[in-house]
Parts: sequence; structure tokens; C-alpha cells
Amino acid sequence: MYASSENLPVFVSMALAGAGFLVTYTIIPAFRDMFLKANRYGIDQSKRTKEKIPESQGVLCGAVYLIIMFLFIPVPFYKYLSHDNLDKFPHHEFVDFITALLSICCMIFLGFADDVLDLRWRHKLLLPTMATLPLLMVYFVNIDSTTIIVPKPLRGVFGHDVDLGVIYYLYMGMLAVFCTNAINILAGVNGLECGQSLIIAISVVVFNLLELNGQFADTHTFSLYFMLPYIGVSSALLFYNWYPSKVFVGDTFCYFSGMTFAVVAILGHFSKTMLLFFIPQVLNFLYSMPQIFLFVPCPRHRLPRYNASTDQVGMSLSTFKTKELHPLGSLFLKTLSIFGLVHLRSGIGEDGEYSECNNLTIINLMLKIFGPMHERSLVMSLLSIQILCSGVAFLIRYPLAWVFYDI
Repeated sequence: MYASSENLPVFVSMALAGAGFLVTYTIIPAFRDMFLKANRYGIDQSKRTKEKIPESQGVLCGAVYLIIMFLFIPVPFYKYLSHDNLDKFPHHEFVDFITALLSICCMIFLGFADDVLDLRWRHKLLLPTMATLPLLMVYFVNIDSTTIIVPKPLRGVFGHDVDLGVIYYLYMGMLAVFCTNAINILAGVNGLECGQSLIIAISVVVFNLLELNGQFADTHTFSLYFMLPYIGVSSALLFYNWYPSKVFVGDTFCYFSGMTFAVVAILGHFSKTMLLFFIPQVLNFLYSMPQIFLFVPCPRHRLPRYNASTDQVGMSLSTFKTKELHPLGSLFLKTLSIFGLVHLRSGIGEDGEYSECNNLTIINLMLKIFGPMHERSLVMSLLSIQILCSGVAFLIRYPLAWVFYDI
């Protein structure tokens, strides 16, 4: 039991979250010159000024988070630390806690390595998989539950429940890979990576609080232990990353965030609900697939295009030779253009042998639909969509759940 019947650990977690906010808020400006001296800086391509801005600040956020969680380790288990109760110590829950921290710690390290070494996409897929292995091993030893309840419309074919076996472990590994990279590819404007992650975290906390009186209160309490400090440190980072950004979060923060979400979803047994909170990221991934799998040429960065004369951003474009476009890429683009979901223009260039399309992110899709806008307005619109999708997620999870499951 994660002391679900006692409020003290949750209150301590809340207090540490507040401390995490204050520490992160203090050290980010204090470390500014150190990062600039180490050449860990970038130039904001969507600003008239070309000021050097410290990068990879997610590593400071992650470091504070780990220190807080290390200090918190004894708190959920304090009542078992006396000699009288030591024989009742819940070792398997303790291992869950430590392994979750190990996976998050590994992901912070690997994310910072990505920021420094600028790893390729195949490495970005491999790293979360490696960091998830300890988590999956502990899940196998302590829980090993691979049975899922089949939605009501499919029970005539598959029955009430299905044991997925090893497929379930592949699903959990893929969940970690998706969570870390989905945040990373929905990026490019000040405050977006940190803002969307913070909204997801708050949504998870609301969900956990709603479930505290339910059958699985312990696992939701466990999730709160990780989510509350995460909200604390991420809020401080967002303060500096908001427009006009004083720092860049880097891939470190995206990996740190994604693995934290994956950890609480897997060990908290609510991975399907977690995916509901990732609706914008899922849509962005599906929309980006032609470029992710190189059916359509994909530039190194797909940031919106900045117009210095208007101080607005517009959709960025990918230009390619029409005859060299992959057949599947051509099919994707023509299908999307029918529904007005992509800007597609052919016959450009001196010989008319080139085509262009907008880079396939929902950031550029919004700019295609609504036209150029100020960067602050763009990020506020995108985060409003994230909040709206969290509302849809709760609607699906509660009022509409009876359509698919017995409740």
C-alpha cells in the first residue's frame, strides 16, 4: 500500500513541489552564464533580435526533480521503518518506486546526451526503449498482468477479456517511445513543449484525484507522488520559456517529461487514459507520418517561418523534385489536399519540376488554416487546443465509458 489511507505523503509531495518550483526558478538564471560559456545556446529564429539563449535547460529542471524525489523516497514508507513494522515492509512497491526513478534518471541523461551530440532519429527511438527496460522487468516480476478487458462492441469476436502476453510488453515499450518523442515533434514555438507537458500533468493529477476513492486508489496515489513535483519544476521552467523565451528547454525536457508520463501510466495502470490526454500529440504524429517515415522530404527543423517585417510566423514549406517524391508520399499529400489539410503546389521552379508543401505538423496546419499570426497567439491557440482535448479525454473516460465498458 502506498499509504493511500494517509494524507501525509501527498502533503509532503505538495510541499516538495513548491520547493522544487522555488529552486528551479532560482537556479535557471543563475546558470545562464555557465551554459553560454559552454556554448550551450541557440538563436531564436522567430525574433528580430539575435540574442544568445541558453539551451538544454530541461537538464536543470530534471536535476531538481530527481533531488526532490530522492528526498521523498522514505516518506511513503515511513510507517514501515520502525523495527516493529520492518518485517511488513512492502518491498515490491519500494522497487516500483526506485525503478521508476531509475528510468526517469536514465532518460534525463540520454536526453542531455541528445542535446549535446545531436543524435539521429533512429537513436531517438532507441534511447527510450533502453530506458524502459528496467521498468518493464520490474512490471514482469511484481505484476505481470497482461490481460485487457475487451470493449463491448468487440466482445462477440474476442470475448470479455484477452491475455496479450508479450504483446502487452511491446505496447508498454512503445508507449514510452511515443510519449518521449510525441512531445518532441510538437515543438518549435516558445512555451509549447513545456506548456503542453504541464497541461497533461495537471490533467493526470485531476484524474488521480477523481480516482482516489476508487478500487485502485494506491496506484493513483503513487502517480501523485511523481506528478506533483513534476508540475512544480515544470511551472518554473515554463516561466522562463514563455514568450519571449529566455531559455530553451531542449530534448532533455521532452525526454524527461515523456518518461515521467510513461512511468506513472504503466505502474499506475492507466495507459489508455494517458493516451487520451495525448490526443493533440497523437493527431500531430499521424499528420507528421509522411515526413517522419520520409515518404515526403523532411528538413532538419520544421519550425514556422518568421516574417521580421510583420513580426508574425507563417507555415514553413518543404520543396522537392516532383518526380523524386515517394509514391506513398504523393498519395498522402493528394489525399490531404482534397480535404484542405495541406498546402500543395506543383510545377514551381524554372523548369516546373519542383513541388512544395507545408511541413506536416499541426503547428503549420493551424497557420495554413488561420494564416500568419504572432508567435504568442499561436502558442496560446495550441495550448487552448490541448486544454480542450483534455476536456474531451475526461468526457470519453467518464460519461461515455459505458459505451465501451461495464461501469
